[in-house]
Amino acid sequence: MVIYPDKLKKGDEVRIIAPSINFSVIGKEQKEIALNRLESLGLKVSFGKNIHENDVYTSSSVKSRVEDLHDAFKDKKVKAILTVLGGLNANQMLDYIDFDLIKDNPKIFCGYSDITVLQNAMLAKTGLVTYSGPHFASFGMKKGFDYVFHYFKKCFFQEEPFEVVDSEEWSDDAWFLDQENRTFYKNEGTKALQEGKAEGTIIGGNLCTLNLLQGTNYMPEFKNTILFLEDVEMIEGYSEEFDRNLQSLIHSEDFSEVKALVIGRAQKNTNFSVEKLKHTIGSKKDLRGIPVLYNVDFGHTSPFFTFPIGGKVIIDTSKKNKIKMLKH
Repeated sequence: MVIYPDKLKKGDEVRIIAPSINFSVIGKEQKEIALNRLESLGLKVSFGKNIHENDVYTSSSVKSRVEDLHDAFKDKKVKAILTVLGGLNANQMLDYIDFDLIKDNPKIFCGYSDITVLQNAMLAKTGLVTYSGPHFASFGMKKGFDYVFHYFKKCFFQEEPFEVVDSEEWSDDAWFLDQENRTFYKNEGTKALQEGKAEGTIIGGNLCTLNLLQGTNYMPEFKNTILFLEDVEMIEGYSEEFDRNLQSLIHSEDFSEVKALVIGRAQKNTNFSVEKLKHTIGSKKDLRGIPVLYNVDFGHTSPFFTFPIGGKVIIDTSKKNKIKMLKH
């Protein structure tokens, strides 16, 4: 059974927790901008009690992170949960999470990158629809955030289906280190590598993180799904890593049930090329005959739209706006 959490309204409380990197890495100005943005929506912001705790991985203990997660879901005043940032260790929490607690107290849970493991595990174990979207830290971006903010509001304050319109420009700079000197590039828009139309349930997020769930009972089924995937910058070999990580997913027993593949925009400092992507997709018999999109506005560049993991989407490569969120 799929569970859609209630949408937000003015006066609702949003809890900030740190399942991966803790709160200490965010600068004072960034925190203030983020807090002001969320409060401008009429939201009340509260913080998990352990988000400042620090260990050798710039994180808090597994026990503390799980405690903050459980507290946020238990608290009846809290209507949505945002993660501080991504990181590398959210999967440490999985065996300690009370998924029955989450199922009995459904609410919005939003983040991306390393948070992919928690989102897909929640879908698999509880049926709860979660959201790949901005971290709390993301709200601290001064410039180039309007697109992100627009789709955050569409996803969390409205019930109506919406089409995803391509951003006009994008960036891959370390904005959190220098908010003023930003570099933006013209967006070439969503491209179709393979044509077609498909409707299904979204699963996915960060590819190498999603692969951490393989062979566990935390991995969602692929039946009637649209796979949304992106990956992070590698020093070298991005295309090769994407290829083999995708191939690893394809080896899953029920991968043949996937109806379409949607690939987020690659970062600037990669060896990504359309030719290599064509080779990757064309070399895999399991992807023949399904729509494949790439250069889509999500992943580790900005801006990006929010999408529901477990929600319904339709992909139609013949349309100008090729992605439509049907139920979120």
